[in-house]
Amino acid sequence: MPWQRDAVDVACEFDPDTGLPYYGEVNLIVMRQQGKTTIELASLVDRFVSFTDRQRCVYSAQSGNDARKKLIEDWAPAIQQSKLAGIVDKVVQANGHESIRCKTGSFVETMASLEASGHGFSVHFGMIDEAWKDHDDRREQAMDPAMLTIPDAQKWVVSTAGNDASTYLRRKVEAGRQAASEDRGFGICYIEYAVPDDEDPFDLDVMLRYMPALCRTPGPCTCSHQWRHTVTQEALQTRMQGMEPDEARRAYGNQWISGGGERVIPAELWDQVQDPDTAPEGRVTFAVDVNVDQASASIAVSDGEQVEVIVTREGVSWLVDWFTEKPERRRFPVAVDAGGPVSSVIDELERAGVRLERRSGPDVAAACGRMFNAVADGEVRVRPSSAELDAAVAGVATKPVGDKFVWSRQTSSADVTPLMAVTLAFAAGPPKSPGIAVIDY
Repeated sequence: MPWQRDAVDVACEFDPDTGLPYYGEVNLIVMRQQGKTTIELASLVDRFVSFTDRQRCVYSAQSGNDARKKLIEDWAPAIQQSKLAGIVDKVVQANGHESIRCKTGSFVETMASLEASGHGFSVHFGMIDEAWKDHDDRREQAMDPAMLTIPDAQKWVVSTAGNDASTYLRRKVEAGRQAASEDRGFGICYIEYAVPDDEDPFDLDVMLRYMPALCRTPGPCTCSHQWRHTVTQEALQTRMQGMEPDEARRAYGNQWISGGGERVIPAELWDQVQDPDTAPEGRVTFAVDVNVDQASASIAVSDGEQVEVIVTREGVSWLVDWFTEKPERRRFPVAVDAGGPVSSVIDELERAGVRLERRSGPDVAAACGRMFNAVADGEVRVRPSSAELDAAVAGVATKPVGDKFVWSRQTSSADVTPLMAVTLAFAAGPPKSPGIAVIDY
């Protein structure tokens, strides 16, 4: 479509004198279903075929499962069914190691959203997708250091508009609009298609002016094949009428909306229970929780008054090693949500001698309620050592369970794994049997 051509022509422009891209960062903010996946893939393939040196590219979505789907189910088939199919050497589908590898040595792989994910290697091209879901800059911090020494590196931040909780994307939008207003011609390339705040996205005439993929004539698009629009007027009106109005404005008008800022755990309450001098000690209980797509796991500890996330890492294979590398760790009970994703590693942990205390659904609901009340009443002290925990608290949603609730793994806008681990450890309280003081977890 014309807008896609315009976008890549600007974003991928190179300085003929230096051979370097004019823009080290590209911020693309556009409505849903406008063809941004095609632009992302085109810019990636350009790295594969237009650069003579080996290119390491990384792609990050709001979750590991979303990144896997884009890479394996969308991009790989699109390349393999195109005229460029010959550049593909192999497609790796191993969970947590997904990648498309080319015969030139270049490749694109998924990257988890943990801060340390990008450390230890160089990245030539990075993509941060669905940035409106981010409450902090963890994904960027995982990517930027790996791009610092690559002169022609380029990072793309792609998203639809967000809500009050989309603090990372808001900073990107403000910086991008400033760069565009100054017409710098280098540094940040900012591309945005959106309905102005004072216009109505439910008005078809308005949408025809601002939505780039919307066909200008009713019925199936009859434009030339080269410029075929992907959204019909009828489909747009049907989808918007069936959605909650604010979400329709955000998704298809690309307008920022309120909401998302009404946190389950208010920021001021969370800030009040932070204590850098806190360190669970004496008789403690550990807890382990695992992400729904097995992309990461967290271990927390509590003495019934103080809590801390000890570690959050990618994958789950490291859990047994963590407990066995120091024998004293196995002297403490470890609380787990037996019906949650951690069930995949329960047997392995028990075979390694880890003393698991399995919590049922009602136990988990009671633990979530106790944690919430303890934060609200200032009856817990949290060691502020985990950005992942802060992000989980900022984005957590709840799911009703009878007359109680649990932290929702499906509808939260952040990975709640660290929060669930802290919750289970805190609710367990100090173990009944004597323990030992742990100085170095």
